[in-house]
Amino acid sequence: MALKIIGAGFGRTGTYSLKLALEQLGFDPCHHMAEVIGNPAQVALWTEVVNGRPDFGAIFSGFGAAVDFPAAAYWREIHQAFPEAKVVLSARDPERWYESFSQTILPVLTDRASWPDHAKPWFEMVEAVVIGKALAGRTDRDGILAAYRENVEAVRRLEKEGRGLSFAASEGWSPLCAYLGSEVPGEPYPRTNAREEFFSALKAGLEVEA
Repeated sequence: MALKIIGAGFGRTGTYSLKLALEQLGFDPCHHMAEVIGNPAQVALWTEVVNGRPDFGAIFSGFGAAVDFPAAAYWREIHQAFPEAKVVLSARDPERWYESFSQTILPVLTDRASWPDHAKPWFEMVEAVVIGKALAGRTDRDGILAAYRENVEAVRRLEKEGRGLSFAASEGWSPLCAYLGSEVPGEPYPRTNAREEFFSALKAGLEVEA
């Protein structure tokens, strides 16, 4: 199965909702950090990506779509590997995104002393992916927001060429289904992964590795 959808939106932009939406539209299974945490094989493969030895064919074998980190940090490279795939950006107001990111993903990655030994390979890989790659090493507010906006603009340039889509979960199914050529489902667009769910999922994933 060739990857058909590549999500370019950073974590905390509604990526888990987008995962559920894409799977409901038939692009399943959809790769997400949920498939990486607690999965040593995926952690090893993504560590190879970080080290400049990507094997996206192996990473996405059996997946119809990919959203969220780690994929979102490498969406350009993944698109080169799967040029026929469609790029989708899960969009969110930058300030609201930063508020969520700075209270979830960022403190988890910067508090190295709290990383449990059994999960250090995952933490080290994610730190390199998110801070090293997606944010270009920037951890200050202005730098993080600059990286976020640069990523959004890159997708919007594709969108102007008809090769990408930027949409917010609040817009519902219509723009996503129109872009993908899918029929609009009869039920509401998925809404999930509040901050409380983020920490619950993180804890559960790390316990799997223990």
